[in-house]
Amino acid sequence: MASYPPGPQKAKLDYNVDRKAYDDFVRACSRKGFAPQVILEQAMKKFTQTGQI
Repeated sequence: MASYPPGPQKAKLDYNVDRKAYDDFVRACSRKGFAPQVILEQAMKKFTQTGQI
């Protein structure tokens, strides 16, 4: 029986954000063909590496 390496660990985020800002963000992601969680993951990685937004 083959075993597979575990998948990436994921965390569910629960934050309150402005509804208009969220809607605009999701629309922009959709237009560009990106999933919102991928953009957020990249932004969080960049922030932890550089300390800048």
